[in-house]
Amino acid sequence: MRRFISFAFVAAAACTSTANVAGDYTVAVTNRDNGCGFAGWTVGAQTTNVQVTITQSGNGITGIVMGGGGFILDAVIGTHTFAGTVSGDKIDMKATGSKTNMQGNCTYTVNGDITGVSSGDVLMGSIDYTGQGNGMTDCAGITGCLSFQDYNGTRPPA
Repeated sequence: MRRFISFAFVAAAACTSTANVAGDYTVAVTNRDNGCGFAGWTVGAQTTNVQVTITQSGNGITGIVMGGGGFILDAVIGTHTFAGTVSGDKIDMKATGSKTNMQGNCTYTVNGDITGVSSGDVLMGSIDYTGQGNGMTDCAGITGCLSFQDYNGTRPPA
């Protein structure tokens, strides 16, 4: 009986193990809904060859978007670095907006949230951008707005 319990514990631990998502990914991003009204955003437009480096320590992960993609994130969010966790095969990384934007009496920032699923050397999921306003009436269309992109990325095999 003890041997069976030990086997069941090891099997359960294997099913809930944390995926290794660390690596250098080449990502394709596709624009979807533009609820925040970002200028230059075309629904369905795709950007390819976006370089993303993910580092991992246990279940903690950090993703850094390089090149032109990072430059755009710096302009919109104020950072191109996302931090979060991996649980099983699911990732969730956030970037809190620090770039201040104005619309009438509304001062706002944009936050980013990357969620997805790892399958071997592939990551796929979505990137959500949400507006966070200062509570002024001009923020009505910004606070809580959601624009998002789908992504699919691969890394070289380990």
